[in-house]
Amino acid sequence: MQHRRLPPAARSSRSGHAPASAPVRERTAPDTSARERGGGGPVQPPSSQPEWRRQRRERRAAAQADERRKLAQRWPLLPREALPQEDFTVQLAPYGYMEPLLEELGERVLTVRGRLVLARGGEAAAWAQNVWTAPRWLEAASIGQAVRALTALQRNWRGHALPESGHQRRQALMEAALPHVGSRPLHFGEAAPTAPLGAFTLWEHDLLLASPSTSSPFADGEAHFEENRTEPPGRAYLKLWEAFTLDGRRPRHGELCVDLGASPGGWTWVLAGLGARVFSLDKVELAPQVGCLPNVNHCLGSGFGLDPRHVGRVDWLFSDMICYPERLLQVVRQWIGARACAHVVCTLKFQAETDHAVSRAFAAIPGGRLLHLFCNKHELTFIWHEDAAI
Repeated sequence: MQHRRLPPAARSSRSGHAPASAPVRERTAPDTSARERGGGGPVQPPSSQPEWRRQRRERRAAAQADERRKLAQRWPLLPREALPQEDFTVQLAPYGYMEPLLEELGERVLTVRGRLVLARGGEAAAWAQNVWTAPRWLEAASIGQAVRALTALQRNWRGHALPESGHQRRQALMEAALPHVGSRPLHFGEAAPTAPLGAFTLWEHDLLLASPSTSSPFADGEAHFEENRTEPPGRAYLKLWEAFTLDGRRPRHGELCVDLGASPGGWTWVLAGLGARVFSLDKVELAPQVGCLPNVNHCLGSGFGLDPRHVGRVDWLFSDMICYPERLLQVVRQWIGARACAHVVCTLKFQAETDHAVSRAFAAIPGGRLLHLFCNKHELTFIWHEDAAI
């Protein structure tokens, strides 16, 4: 790895001593004009962030800190000799959804720290945003030793910060010494990264928890895209972008798609943009910029009232409608049982509690896959392909 040499002035200032040739900056009196006008200090530029948004961010940060404190009380730090050494995975909880992950894992949970759950066995939980599939403990008496241990396993690494550990600065120095791994937002249509991406965290001052392989090609399972902020009605389209990117399959030009509960039309907009023929169904109209697309045919009605036996076979069935997951399960089973579609992508939207029984029923459908997307909230996404069920 090549290192960029700093100029002499920068090297001197890093050591804490000013270079001999550096000019001495003349000290000036503070600006008192603001105080004279009745202010308490220099005039600050107005914040570009709305007050309500700042308050929401503060409430969210306070809630996250409170959740970390409660988890630390429930799962005190294990002594080093009690840490698991084999047959375990590290499952990363989505922001704000630790409880559904813990409920799903049940007795498999070994300990919790931050958003990381150490669990028995290698099975990935649907509520895990990313899974460290080959975790191991590495000695890290020095930053150099940690970097050598990681690069001996593979090249590409991204760290996961543990605020509870108090070693963020030390971990940041380790990350800076590792080969750079780019993380620019994807343009939709680009394939997900294929190079292995390892994940690590500084569990203790001199102990790393690291995995050279993870279940997601994105750091911490966070798939970021260059968003389209003008054409789609809302941001629900990002879920479909992420699902297609992770799955590697999407509708081809001319394929017939049914979008149940489509309004305002974010998913229909994505499908139409791919060149598919879209039949959308909802009790209300689509957003005007979506409903006018030439390959979109919208019908007013309930997504539950469409009988697949009367529709004929379609290529893709989609649903992001708000409904009880148990009712959505009936719809999906009906379409799959009638062999009326070749592919399914739908969102399970949970209410106050997570219905794990329904989640397990979805996961048990042959050819199906249940996962929590980075763009999901209290939701899971179900992806099914007919050819994978054979």
